[in-house]
Amino acid sequence: MRSSSGEHFIALDHVRALAACMVFVWHFLHAANGYPVPFNTAPAFFPLALFDEGHTGVALFMTLSGYLFAKLLDGRRIAYLPFLWNRALRLLPLLVLVLLGVGLAKALAGAWLAGYAYTLVRGLVFPTLPNGGWSITVEFHYYLVLPVFLWLLRHSRWLPLCVVLAALVLRLALYRQTGEIQTLAYWTIVGRVDQFALGMLAFQFRGDLARRHLPVLAGLAAFALFYWLFDAGGGFYHRPAYPSPSALWIVLPTIEGLAYAAGIAWYDASFAHAHGGVSRFVGRIGTYSYSIYLLHFFVVFRAAAFVHEHVMDISTFARALPWALACFLLMVPLGHLSFRFVEAPFLKLRKRYYATPATVAVRVPA
Repeated sequence: MRSSSGEHFIALDHVRALAACMVFVWHFLHAANGYPVPFNTAPAFFPLALFDEGHTGVALFMTLSGYLFAKLLDGRRIAYLPFLWNRALRLLPLLVLVLLGVGLAKALAGAWLAGYAYTLVRGLVFPTLPNGGWSITVEFHYYLVLPVFLWLLRHSRWLPLCVVLAALVLRLALYRQTGEIQTLAYWTIVGRVDQFALGMLAFQFRGDLARRHLPVLAGLAAFALFYWLFDAGGGFYHRPAYPSPSALWIVLPTIEGLAYAAGIAWYDASFAHAHGGVSRFVGRIGTYSYSIYLLHFFVVFRAAAFVHEHVMDISTFARALPWALACFLLMVPLGHLSFRFVEAPFLKLRKRYYATPATVAVRVPA
């Protein structure tokens, strides 16, 4: 995570690597239909439920984005158009390449490309972009409201909580009207805005969480136990069906955001992270995580099926997890090549989009 100013936060690269790994493992284990590992079991060791329900890695990504931008923009005024330009350079080149690749595959399969083009246009607003591109739509929506978050923080570091409360009320109202809220809570800004807000809020309180090892670890353990119970009760797809009529989805994005925001702030503020050895390797994975995230859809389901059908039975979590982690590591060289030849060349075109703290009349409270 090297910004246009040259700042590099290796601790946040570690978190990003973890989030990418969680999503990869989720897809390797289950795909969308419980193959090769059925959805009806939870791992015996409860923290591993976060991998068995690895879709929650997207929540970690979103919360991390909120924390990162609060860290980058703390005490600074931004030039909004250059900011959007930089974000476009960061996200669009690889996304466009992936969308073209999906379109080519559809063309070779004889699919109706006009329908695919319509899907891409709708993807500017709705969660219709393939290969995880829907989450980039959510990120884009966050960038649109980022100035509002910054305005709130200039007035009080507590004000982002108003966004969280408003989102909870909105999801409750929509749930009462439609009978389900999982679709909006998971796939759109309606649910994800909590996580961006809580990530930004956590940065403001990072000093209060620094070196508070016992309470933060206890909170993360409680969150992992909660997710283990969620997993055992049907999880994402079987509670009791998809989309779920459970009211839990009203608060689930907030629960994820609270846990991940506290964990990120604690990890970032409590330790002096080395820039060599294992730390550097994991940080590299974090650097390549965007490429791994978008590209793994092309291979992860085939890899799981190949192992299950030609190497060994991996229809249980305990058998499949080591294979999932091994295949994730095999994605790292591909992520490196993608980052170097697709992402990095465009990053050289970024512009400075914020003033130095000394030139700012009103600082964001820290």
